[in-house]
Amino acid sequence: MNLLALEQIWTKTDGSPQICIAVLDGLIDFKHPCFLGADLTQLPTLVTGEANPNGGMSLHGTHVASIIFGQLGSPVRGIAPQCKGLSIPVFADEGRQLSQLDLARAIEQAVSAGAHIINISGGQLTDEGEAEGWLQRSVQLCQENNVLIVAAAGNNGCACLHVPAALPTVLAVGAMDDQGKPIDFSNWGESYQNQGILAPGENILGAKPGGGTTQLSGTSFATPITTGVAALLLSLQIQRGETPNPQKVRDAILKSALPCTPADTSDASRCLVGKLNIPGSLKYLFGGTVSDTNTIEAITASGCGCTKIEPTEVEASDLSPVDGLTASPTTSPTANSIAASIAQSITPSIPSMTSSASNFVTASQAPSELADSQFVYALGTLGYDFGTEARRDSFKQLMPANSIGDITVPANPYDARQMVDYLAASPSESRSLIWTLNIELTPVYAIEPQGAFARDTYAILQELLAGQIQAETSEEFVERVSIPGVLTGKTVKLFSGQVVPLIAPQNPRGMYGWKTNTLVSAAIETVQTTVGDAQEEAIRRTLGSFLNRIYYDLRNLGTTSQDRALNFAATNAFQAASTFAEAVATGMELDSIDIEKSPFCRLDSDCWDVKLKFFDPENSRRAKKIFRFTIDVSDLIPVTLGDVRTWSSAH
Repeated sequence: MNLLALEQIWTKTDGSPQICIAVLDGLIDFKHPCFLGADLTQLPTLVTGEANPNGGMSLHGTHVASIIFGQLGSPVRGIAPQCKGLSIPVFADEGRQLSQLDLARAIEQAVSAGAHIINISGGQLTDEGEAEGWLQRSVQLCQENNVLIVAAAGNNGCACLHVPAALPTVLAVGAMDDQGKPIDFSNWGESYQNQGILAPGENILGAKPGGGTTQLSGTSFATPITTGVAALLLSLQIQRGETPNPQKVRDAILKSALPCTPADTSDASRCLVGKLNIPGSLKYLFGGTVSDTNTIEAITASGCGCTKIEPTEVEASDLSPVDGLTASPTTSPTANSIAASIAQSITPSIPSMTSSASNFVTASQAPSELADSQFVYALGTLGYDFGTEARRDSFKQLMPANSIGDITVPANPYDARQMVDYLAASPSESRSLIWTLNIELTPVYAIEPQGAFARDTYAILQELLAGQIQAETSEEFVERVSIPGVLTGKTVKLFSGQVVPLIAPQNPRGMYGWKTNTLVSAAIETVQTTVGDAQEEAIRRTLGSFLNRIYYDLRNLGTTSQDRALNFAATNAFQAASTFAEAVATGMELDSIDIEKSPFCRLDSDCWDVKLKFFDPENSRRAKKIFRFTIDVSDLIPVTLGDVRTWSSAH
């Protein structure tokens, strides 16, 4: 098959503007003639600036985007030119490493912006296709919102896996040549045998930043071909009056795939599930008579007789190799490897990745003006940073010397106990620190109180930090904190070189310290008359475990409505631990935590039901106990609607 199958779809649709495709890649040259008339929007991320004509990742991002969005009559004929596009830059020309955390941020941003499909022409090589919790949760968020991720299988030429391509529900894409044979560099592996497709990936025509076109090879460029086809199928669903269903389109692509023949390869596993079969996908989705085909030739993005141009070479030696997420060009001699890699030490001038608007407001403005801002309600532990050696040394000189017996040693600004004492004596110095919210020792946000209540908010941060350094057995020990805030659109570069988004708490409201020992003791007091001393320690242990599980099960970035509801419910459940004490006192343990959109809500609100289900591990026939919180997250500080509801269920 040549371009006939695409031409057949193009007679029906060039893509619907109702279908939104997010491209997580390098910067795109929006001034290129092929994008003239395209509906493309770049969202603010940790990668800033404009596409560099000499940048490897600008070339990569521009080329990938043109395969999808290149306009009719332009030098590159894209596959779905009338679809809406979102550019979410994640790969920088500097060749720095991209962490799974920041990729997860970008995926969540795409979902929040309304993407139906997310194109990721990159990934990180892993042993078993495993991913960090951040990335797993963002992929799960896509499944819950019926968003399709299409990701490159990688160009290592081995039975090995990349994430996110290897994660469940993702559509992985390998590369085949113009004869329909798997290309040597294209990865294969166990997960790909169930969720991977081969698409044309050799000498694919695309745009170059600064003007002109080039041909590149790799799974990176097979991926947007598959994304474009999926977008056309979704557009046809809309045209037929159906609700666009990305997961159904994914099923159609996989279940209609054509298997390789012995002439294609002696190792069938290299073919993944099979080859992209556009007529078969159409038949699966819409029925009707579709002529069968046994082979698929290369589908190029141009498809209109453009002159073949020699591939552009990018010297891999110019970019440092890293063990991080990389874009997925080929190492084939026809197109040298484009090392798409990003380091965590990115310049501090980069705007926030998770912002949904370019400007954010302070607490001095009306709540209605805050309505369009990106709210955050995150859980973690407090930390602090200095940003530079000079600032660290200034603290070291200003802090009093530390005495250990008869020995006096210089102050250590990294010692949280010394810092707490210093801030207690000099509260204004709190503003000179870079406060951070950490999850599992990883800073995920910088915190900068703003507005009329900034001074009070800094005081709360000091109190929470003082609580964190208490003995774990102390009633005042703060195990973790809950921080509400607004993403400012700015970032902060930490001393390590890591760049994190900056959130601004507007006032102390909603900032909580989780004092496990105090709350567990209060919970025990509510059932003290019904339990003996022998049970008290078991209750304390079980309640402590329950509260910890809430935190670890719900760990997230706190930016989406769903995650903000989860985090607030966790905080609320923590504060209301006595509510569950009776269930725990009778031997019940936490079974599951579920969240779903609430069917009941106030006008112009955003409400979610969070259900905590308890079970008896020693008696499976005993009814389960369910507690439900209804959370409204439409304001900066989420709020619980009504009382906590509880009932028993046999299921």
